[in-house]
Amino acid sequence: MHISWDEYFMGVALLSAKRSKDPSTQVGACIVNKDKRIIAIGYNGFPKGCEDDVFPWGKDDSNQLNTKYPYVVHAEANAILNSNSSLKGAKLYVTLFPCNECAKLLIQSGIEEIVYLSDKHALTNSVLASKRMLDAAGIKYTKMKDLEVNLK
Repeated sequence: MHISWDEYFMGVALLSAKRSKDPSTQVGACIVNKDKRIIAIGYNGFPKGCEDDVFPWGKDDSNQLNTKYPYVVHAEANAILNSNSSLKGAKLYVTLFPCNECAKLLIQSGIEEIVYLSDKHALTNSVLASKRMLDAAGIKYTKMKDLEVNLK
């Protein structure tokens, strides 16, 4: 038995997520062109030169500068930045539904479809805004059934 293309590319996104040092949410992304070729991957982490042991990974501190939020680059943004070819017409496989900031980047980059695993923040303003923009831009998004993938 072999796996489908969707399972394969989501497996690459899941494996990429394992590179993230985020202790609460590891996210991976894989961008594929119409020829089913991987053209970019990414995971959530700090920008180049910003060391993981210097910047904070916390998220519940009363001072936002002591949280990860102002510093982390999301998996989708890293995948876009890691690409060395056009993303027009491409498909994104991502382990967590994109936030509103990533949705803007995805729309502007020309990605036409998103396949995601988790939508655990579905009721947040960030994801509601994301879906509103993706719908307006005509970008299809589909939740993939949970995978039985063991990447240990």
